[in-house]
Amino acid sequence: MTEAARPHDPPPPDPRLSLVIPVRNEAGNIGALLDEVFATLPPTLLGEVIVIDDGSTDGTLDEVRARLHGPLRLIRHARSAGQSRAIRSGVQAARFARIATMDGDGQNPPADLIALAAAQRNGGPHLVGGHRVARRDRWAKRIASRLANGLRRALLRDACPDTGCGLKVFPRDLYLDLPFFHGQHRYLPALMRAQGASALFLPVGDRARRHGRSNYDNLRRGLQGAVDLIAVAWLIRRARPVLVQEEPQP
Repeated sequence: MTEAARPHDPPPPDPRLSLVIPVRNEAGNIGALLDEVFATLPPTLLGEVIVIDDGSTDGTLDEVRARLHGPLRLIRHARSAGQSRAIRSGVQAARFARIATMDGDGQNPPADLIALAAAQRNGGPHLVGGHRVARRDRWAKRIASRLANGLRRALLRDACPDTGCGLKVFPRDLYLDLPFFHGQHRYLPALMRAQGASALFLPVGDRARRHGRSNYDNLRRGLQGAVDLIAVAWLIRRARPVLVQEEPQP
């Protein structure tokens, strides 16, 4: 019997993803997005889709429930707790070791996850994130995002060109080891790097929102972001990088 065929060798890790999609009041967007996800991503990559409804008051739940089947799961927050809490609820419920995230407004093209997931496999970076090279948002939002990204990179030195992009792939256990706070999702690259993780950012597409309006405004986001940035800088200064890996038994 060859060394590779020993019966006690562990099976190869499951390469499939748990795709986590946080939503709040995305009626008119989330249904079409879910249809596109299942039409675009192969079952060899897509293990499950977890939609976390963060207290929607429109028809979002109806659109998701109309599509509930095997790989699609729905988790509800009784009241809105924010995007970071929604992502965390989804990751905690995930059944697969690799996590992908995507915004629920339809602006992230699902097909771009294929390249991100491929880059993250087989010894690749711990985190692979998207970088929107041609933003389709209003000019005011694009300018605010550019300024915020520049300030964050200068202070945290996370080398991330677009931390607000919802498309990311990363290990579930690494994410769950991070300190949690409201607004955490915007600082995942910096927080993971502070733990010794590696990161890569690839260009992805960006599409115009079909229906509704963004749940964020520039002023509120800017004020909260300034407080979060100071707190994250402090956390990173206090971090002691360590990535734990158990050696397989001979």
